Amino acid sequence: MSAATFSSLCFSRGCFWKDEAKNSPRVMKGSGKVKISSIRGSATLPTKSLQVEDGKTQKSEKQVRIGLLGASGYTGAEIVRLLANHPYFGIKLMTADRKAGQSIGSVFPHLISQDLPTMVAVKDADFSNVDAVFCCLPHGTTQEIIKGLPKSLKIVDLSADFRLRDVSEYEEWYGQPHIAPDLQKEAVYGLTEISREDIKNARLVANPGCYPTSIQLPLVPLIQANLIQYRNIIIDAKSGVSGAGRGAKEANLYSEIAEGIYSYGVTRHRHVPEIEQGLTGFASSKVTVSFTPHLMPMVTVSLRCF
Repeated sequence: MSAATFSSLCFSRGCFWKDEAKNSPRVMKGSGKVKISSIRGSATLPTKSLQVEDGKTQKSEKQVRIGLLGASGYTGAEIVRLLANHPYFGIKLMTADRKAGQSIGSVFPHLISQDLPTMVAVKDADFSNVDAVFCCLPHGTTQEIIKGLPKSLKIVDLSADFRLRDVSEYEEWYGQPHIAPDLQKEAVYGLTEISREDIKNARLVANPGCYPTSIQLPLVPLIQANLIQYRNIIIDAKSGVSGAGRGAKEANLYSEIAEGIYSYGVTRHRHVPEIEQGLTGFASSKVTVSFTPHLMPMVTVSLRCF
């Protein structure tokens, strides 16, 4: 998963911290509070919740209890990193069928210092101590699992299973039936910069894809202002190899991707309908795109030009 995907998650540090000269939050003198600035406005939080001791963020007494499905993948590991260092989230459950019984630090050494629960198989997961779930499972597997989760849980799904509003379009582009059409109708597309209020009230949030996130954020304002033509917007995009997931694939071997850039999914990339769906929602007529993605010999990156 490319870095662009995480720009849409409202808890990422990029959403909270203003990049100042010393990369530190601005303290309001005499108030005992920290002023946190961002493009979405500002918020005031007690300084106590943001203190760091021995390299770890001091947690707030009141936290959102999180369950994470698919913790051993690249996406899952990044969610763990973000949440484990956030004062208002506490990870109470992590699943990874192939890594059940192992610690997250044994899979990703950069997380070894975090105090986190041992990973378990999905079938053994206990959601009684969880308020919200981040689902980082592969496309197609998420639908069935989410259908069986307690209705009281808030869910953020990072797969593509609930991004497209039209079930038939999902089945066409992803080549498999959708077994949870009712949830498809309920899901809110989670581009926080655009759908912030809808996300607040949603039970199921479909986190946008990496390319669609990096493409919609600059184009939506231009479309809203009627500054560009809607037909055949040419998009040249580049991403890192982690976007293809952690599974072993010949095309992702070092000898295949090193020292070069190559295009893939030309004319038939799965993100095309998601991009067109998102942009059309802000246009007076259907938006179409000519989208050419490229793979770069890097882990995470997302670049695009129009």
